[in-house]
Amino acid sequence: MSSTAAFYLLSTLGGYLVTSFLLLKYPTLLHQRKKQRFLSKHISHRGGAGENLENTMAAFQHAVKIGTDMLELDCHITKDEQVVVSHDENLKRATGVNVNISDLKYCELPPYLGKLDVSFQRACQCEGKDNRIPLLKEVFEAFPNTPINIDIKVNNNVLIKKVSELVKRYNREHLTVWGNANYEIVEKCYKEAKRTTHHVQKSKVSHLAF
Repeated sequence: MSSTAAFYLLSTLGGYLVTSFLLLKYPTLLHQRKKQRFLSKHISHRGGAGENLENTMAAFQHAVKIGTDMLELDCHITKDEQVVVSHDENLKRATGVNVNISDLKYCELPPYLGKLDVSFQRACQCEGKDNRIPLLKEVFEAFPNTPINIDIKVNNNVLIKKVSELVKRYNREHLTVWGNANYEIVEKCYKEAKRTTHHVQKSKVSHLAF
């Protein structure tokens, strides 16, 4: 290899290494740093199941009181198209009544049992006096400034549409992350929210989801 070719090779390699180092150390030289709308280090799964009955207003209130950064909750839709906060579609585990949420009007939903097994943690139970299944809009109204992560539990077009409408109605586009681990559900969420600034999540890896 001639000295000229070696010089060009070393110059190119050296330039590449210097440029790579600078961009790794200072990435904003090329890309403007994204502004975070909120930072969540502590997320209360189902409102803090294990400390209160899961997905209840009492659980959410307790979580916010002790300083959680984000509430995580689950949504289903009733026969009369009310968006409710519940992890299970079938209420046997949570209420003792073998019935599906989608088969009942909101006013017909049975109350939670006073004590529940925490389904994602062995030998752990939660209990409380607040045994009412809340509406999603109640949570939005009670915690207007708290980031909320919503798990759309079933592939239901009406549910997705209703959640999107509620997020927009309560001006929560900048504080609400919603989606599911299921790709088809996420695609529907994106389609429904494409005219807004909703933060629809593509996966559930950012928090526990059971």
